[in-house]
Amino acid sequence: MTDNVTSDAGSARAQPKGGRLSIVATPIGNLSDISPRAVQTLREVELIACEDTRHTGVLLHALDCKVARISLHAHNEAARLPELLTRLTNGAHIALVSDAGMPSVSDPGARLVSAAHAQGIRVEVIPGPSAVTSAIAASGASADGFIFVGFLPRKLGERTTLFDRLDGLTWPAVAFESPKRVAAILNEIATRDPARQIAICREMSKLFEHTIVGTAAELAARATLDPFRGEITMVIWPPATDTHKARGGARLDEGIALLLDAGVSARQAADIAASLGMGARNAAYRAALAEASRRAT
Repeated sequence: MTDNVTSDAGSARAQPKGGRLSIVATPIGNLSDISPRAVQTLREVELIACEDTRHTGVLLHALDCKVARISLHAHNEAARLPELLTRLTNGAHIALVSDAGMPSVSDPGARLVSAAHAQGIRVEVIPGPSAVTSAIAASGASADGFIFVGFLPRKLGERTTLFDRLDGLTWPAVAFESPKRVAAILNEIATRDPARQIAICREMSKLFEHTIVGTAAELAARATLDPFRGEITMVIWPPATDTHKARGGARLDEGIALLLDAGVSARQAADIAASLGMGARNAAYRAALAEASRRAT
């Protein structure tokens, strides 16, 4: 683990070098959502690395911010690293932004941030809007924990594998999806589990923001009659009870059996199974005790 604070031992790797990389969250729709600190940072940096210079240019124009921009996207991030790292090492203050939301969250930027840490360059985050946490809040789903899966896979087989994994979890999942494919995705989920709760959060923070919550079957039928439009973030609840027993429960029982076969105690098996997302902790304990009892008789 690297650290941007100088250590008592004076480690060269831990000491911030030269400049600073500021990761700046930008509005996901409404420009008024940008924070005063983000505005100040964008105005004082020497260079802004952005996913799309034209898109960011619209934001900077609205902020009356005249700072040089350089593109940093999925296709050129590796090639841009040497130049940006050299400028940072030589003392430049550079901002990293994406088209919307937090850079490196399903957007470019992670390579630059990781490389900056590796070079001992100071990295800071200017927090702000996020479609992920906004969707969880708007959906009403219990969010003691949740999983973010980014953009859903385009290939059916890969989506099936992902949905199989989600069936074994007890947390809601947040995903990004194109409005052109939402209807097909809803039909896939409805075929697996028609009672599964889903929220479709569209155009968050924008004029036509709307969140719709219903079962997979209900939303699939609605999408057939009136396709969803705009930028879409989906919140997918854990499986309905019967489906979880049939899929997640079977996976939990199998996992517990394998762990007991390996020689761990029932309590340890339950802890490991729960930590791997095979089921809720109390369900894992019940399954482990039941299996251990069965084996003892």
